Amino acid sequence: MADAGVREKRQEGKGYPPQQVPAVSVLPSKTLSAPSYIPAHGGQVQKVMQMFADAPQPFVDLSTGISPFAYPAKLPDISALRILPEEAEEIALQCAAATAYGVFDASMVVAGGGSQSLIALLPRVLKAERACILGPTYSGHVQAWTQNGVPVSEVPDFPQLQVVAQQKNTVCIVCNPNNPDGRLIQASHLLDLANTCQAAGSWLVVDEAFADMTGQSVAPALPHPALLVLRSFGKTYGLPGIRLGFLLAQPNLAAYARDLLGAWPVSTIGLSVGCQALQDKEWLRQVSSKLRAASARLKNLLTETGLNHKGQAVLFELVECEQAADLWRHLCQQGIVTRIFSYNAHWLRMGLPASEQQWHRLEIALQAWRAL
Repeated sequence: MADAGVREKRQEGKGYPPQQVPAVSVLPSKTLSAPSYIPAHGGQVQKVMQMFADAPQPFVDLSTGISPFAYPAKLPDISALRILPEEAEEIALQCAAATAYGVFDASMVVAGGGSQSLIALLPRVLKAERACILGPTYSGHVQAWTQNGVPVSEVPDFPQLQVVAQQKNTVCIVCNPNNPDGRLIQASHLLDLANTCQAAGSWLVVDEAFADMTGQSVAPALPHPALLVLRSFGKTYGLPGIRLGFLLAQPNLAAYARDLLGAWPVSTIGLSVGCQALQDKEWLRQVSSKLRAASARLKNLLTETGLNHKGQAVLFELVECEQAADLWRHLCQQGIVTRIFSYNAHWLRMGLPASEQQWHRLEIALQAWRAL
């Protein structure tokens, strides 16, 4: 079911240079000297803000769903970077991730340079004839499978995905919670879907990039033979530059994925910081409370502004309004970058401010928007 929405997300995920970006009605006026540009993902703030030369700095990046509270990691000494990572360090990270994500055997953990790199690896791990994605969702999944010549369809609701799962050699993909609308499916329903996939000779991939605070992970069900789970490190721990992510799967699949990645897939810094953070349960407990409070604060602020709440995960809010393009532009003019989507011109996603100064700037900008 390769509908128009899927075709647009295929374009979005390809990272077109500015002059090739698909025409979208949500861009600033043609009087701007810089080229129009919508990144395929959040971030790329400097590139976006080339279109708003008069915006105040420093820019506030609310375009990603990354925690504003960075884990206070102790970085290794520079001498540690002069040697290759040791096998014992890699095993220690696998063990820390297994414990953190509720997997009883570290052999089911694959560590890589961010969950995006592991998404791109999946078409080589699973020899599927087709992929079906519960959407709309993160465009990286469509991109990974289409670039490997696998037909991709999208379904808008869970019952339709349950039907597709009955086809042999099909990989079903669910982001849970979903990005960008925060849709959350109960773990028990996903496990039923995994059982359907197993009976049909198919697979279920659950992307749990935003799942650390939901209590709905399916990872403890491993080693389910038809289930694979993706986890992101940088989002929850506020350290996306570490580039660390995990694929969790039954031991044979996990071993195959590690072989495909090759030697030393994680840097010395990633190994060190990952182990520290994943074992620090008290920090995660404390920051979870802070994030929930910040999430509630953002939702209240958006409601006070008169914006329609479409959905949320703890790390971001999605609003829906006919003037989403104008709101995005208005905030950029105030030096605040949010996230818009080529496949839905009425959606705008916003992450959490990192300081009281950023909160104040956002509040003033939204008050000005409401007064327009």
